[in-house]
Amino acid sequence: MSSIVQGLTNTFKTQMLSGTMDFTTDVFKIALYTNDATLDETTSTYSATNEVVGTGYTAGGVTLTGGIVTQDNSANVVYITFDSPITWTGTFSTRGALIYNSSSSNYSVCVLDFGAVKTIASETLTVTLPNNTATAALIRFN
Repeated sequence: MSSIVQGLTNTFKTQMLSGTMDFTTDVFKIALYTNDATLDETTSTYSATNEVVGTGYTAGGVTLTGGIVTQDNSANVVYITFDSPITWTGTFSTRGALIYNSSSSNYSVCVLDFGAVKTIASETLTVTLPNNTATAALIRFN
C-alpha cells in the first residue's frame, strides 16, 4: 500500500542549504495526488505517477503565488509564505499534494497529507495553507 507523509523533503533541505532555490524568482507549483501515491521526505522531484486525473485538473498542478521569505528576529524564525487558498473546480479525488520548484529540475519542497481522500464532483476543492506567521507558516526554520 502506498502512503503520503506530510513534511519538508530532504531535497528541499539540501537545495536550501546549497543556495539553489530562490523564492523571489523561481516558480513553485502544487500538484495533487491520488491515494495510490507514495510521497514522503524522500520524494526528490515532481512526478506524474499517481497524479490526479480528472476534469478541472491539469497535470503539473497550479502555480503558487506570493512566495515571500520573512525573517522574524523576535521569534528567531525565518519562514516562507504563499498566497492561500488554492482552488480547483472539477471532478476528481485526491489524497495529498506536492509543492515543487518547476524552475529548478522540478525539485520537491514539501508533501501535504489531506488526512483522507477528498472527492469532488463538479465542485471546488480548496487547499488552505497555514497562516503566514512565525509559528504557523507551512515552511519555517527556527
